[in-house]
Amino acid sequence: MQKIAIIGSGGSGKSTLSKKLAAKLNLPLYHLDSLHWKAGWVPTPAAEWDQLLAELIAQKEWIIDGNYGRTMDMRLREADTIIYLDYPTRISLFRAIKRRFQYKGRTRPDMAAGCEEKLDLNFVKWIWRYRRDQRPKIIKKLDQLKNGKQVYIFTSPKQLERFLNEELPDRI
Repeated sequence: MQKIAIIGSGGSGKSTLSKKLAAKLNLPLYHLDSLHWKAGWVPTPAAEWDQLLAELIAQKEWIIDGNYGRTMDMRLREADTIIYLDYPTRISLFRAIKRRFQYKGRTRPDMAAGCEEKLDLNFVKWIWRYRRDQRPKIIKKLDQLKNGKQVYIFTSPKQLERFLNEELPDRI
């Protein structure tokens, strides 16, 4: 476990998991949301974004959390471990709403400065439709990659917690 990609719906807990793994495994952590967005929710231009990701994944070790579908394949190809938080919609939606109230008027720690927490209709729709629209493509990708990588698919927070507490290998 030297290059770990963490993916899943918005609100699934990617950033929380990545922080726990980074602390336990002593790996550098990169939250894609904090790298992609500039103050005021301005996205990084595509060419600059692609270059930044190429530099990150070329490093010897990393944990990268986030989806960003256009560039997901490049991260999954370079990762030796992929963790997919495949939770029911109700969990992700609840967590996203909870996060909105928790960080109301503030920027959460895994976001870029100047990006106050928000929950707009488009994001809610994306979470609501994620299992229908995104999940089948991701499952197909993971199925194709499973022979050359460690692929973990967690379908509940309890299953993930058990892995973290009982099964996660210590760093060599």
